[in-house]
Amino acid sequence: MPRLLLVHHSPTRNLQALTESVLDGTRADGLEGVDVVVRAALEANAEDVLDADAYLLGTSANFGYMSGALKHFFDSTFLQIGGALDDSGGAGGPGGATAGRPFGLYVHGRYDTTGAVRSVLSIVSALGWRQAYDVLEVLGDVGEEARESAYELGATLAAQL
Repeated sequence: MPRLLLVHHSPTRNLQALTESVLDGTRADGLEGVDVVVRAALEANAEDVLDADAYLLGTSANFGYMSGALKHFFDSTFLQIGGALDDSGGAGGPGGATAGRPFGLYVHGRYDTTGAVRSVLSIVSALGWRQAYDVLEVLGDVGEEARESAYELGATLAAQL
């Protein structure tokens, strides 16, 4: 059975609402046969990533960057899941066991999400993951439109498996 891994940092009411809507989408009518595994970013590990066929990532935008929890997830798994660094310490090019796998991303911020999105996309690019849906960027309070978009994100990733 294909496995979809949701790694998230949802410390606020707004991020919790987005995460719940993404999860609801993965369970949409007609979607069967997908094992959805949910891990808080500080609990997810390399085995979770290697066992998954696709990824959903959720984070807050903090001071122009992804959450520290999601950064910790990447820092603690990057080399184990196939990420590579060149001699200068930069990304050594996409490759490894997880290259080509689809991912989706949702980011919540109060004023700006640009840096958080850029930082996540930089890392998943170095892993060779394939963006399977538009990044969901939500500013301010999460309303019905954002919840619907999060639902669609979850449903789309699950349907691709």
